[in-house]
Amino acid sequence: MTLEQYKNAIETSNIVSKTDLNGMITFVNDEFCRIFEYSREELIGKNHNIVRHPDVDASVFKALWDTILAKKTYKSTVKNLSKSGKTIYVNTTVIPILDKNGAIEEFIAIRYDVTRKEELTKELQKKERELENLNATLEERIAIQTQELQLLNRDLEKRVEEEVCKNREKDRLLFQQSRLASMGEMIGNIAHQWRQPLSELSITLYKTKKIYMSQTENLSDHDTFLSSYNHAKDVIKKMSKTIEDFRHFFNPNRAREHFLIKDAVDEMLRIMKETVHKHHLHIKVTYKKNISIDGFISEFTQVLMNLLNNSKDAFESKHVTQREIALVIDSDEQSNAVITYHDNAGGIKEDIIDKIFDPYFTTKHSSVGTGLGLYMSRMIIKDSMDGDMSVTNNDHGAQFTIIVPQRRKNE
Repeated sequence: MTLEQYKNAIETSNIVSKTDLNGMITFVNDEFCRIFEYSREELIGKNHNIVRHPDVDASVFKALWDTILAKKTYKSTVKNLSKSGKTIYVNTTVIPILDKNGAIEEFIAIRYDVTRKEELTKELQKKERELENLNATLEERIAIQTQELQLLNRDLEKRVEEEVCKNREKDRLLFQQSRLASMGEMIGNIAHQWRQPLSELSITLYKTKKIYMSQTENLSDHDTFLSSYNHAKDVIKKMSKTIEDFRHFFNPNRAREHFLIKDAVDEMLRIMKETVHKHHLHIKVTYKKNISIDGFISEFTQVLMNLLNNSKDAFESKHVTQREIALVIDSDEQSNAVITYHDNAGGIKEDIIDKIFDPYFTTKHSSVGTGLGLYMSRMIIKDSMDGDMSVTNNDHGAQFTIIVPQRRKNE
């Protein structure tokens, strides 16, 4: 093979350029022009740094010149820049060409394109770093995911428990509604059965009054009898009205009325006068404000009577001698009427206090109570008056709190 054939083989398979001692390009082959996207006319006579990449540190080129000026061959992978701005990596060999006296005449650079190889190498290095980071954080990520799964399980358990509780509450409400329907039917039957006997009792009282008044001449005896007679008449009237009130209790179309709480309290005290006297009950009523509310005065009076009867029974069963009851009427910051009722009968056992508003729950003997008094009382406050009724124990006994909206002045 001739020297010319060697030259052609090198030029056709590599990227070849020549520069003078100052780095000015004196020759480039076709492959150089193709790779760097310049024409031969754009390159000849230009400094070879025309293809230098700006990212490459100046120290790299200093090392290159120090090597070739020392008449040594320089080899390295160099990062270059094409005319269009593409990054090109080339394996470069720069050889100083010496004359017969050993002086440098020119430099020949032979390169071949390794851009794809460098890109793949960098991608591999990137993946290796990612893998190292993944391995470094794998234990932490597993711990975090484990914690998230534990929280998810706890949340799932909580949600299941909440749904179970909701279903139990629905079942309880359905059961109560069923009992309520039965109660409405029962009260209707009671009203029907009692109406005639109460009417007969009223007539009997009137006849008794006529006979007594005609046969007794002592006026003081007349007054005593008339007082008892009028009280008995009031009780009969109250019984009749109470039965009618409860009979219509389940009617959703009832029209509510405005009334003063004081009027309901006075009515309760008048009806319960004999009970209060007989059982030595000391009742203190405090009106911090004179408040008007919406509802049904007879029903609200019945609520207060239920509370008073419960206190009376508690005093009797616990043999309390000093029997104190306090009733306070006030309002809160939300303009609600607040009725506080408490006694000194020792309170309610903590293990049953949350059940006392349940229907048919009672601590009394079946001959004394049915377990409907407090249940109906709370229903009256909630359904008829848009309020609420709660109970707590204080230092001396049970305390019931009734909160209902006040009647607005412009209503």
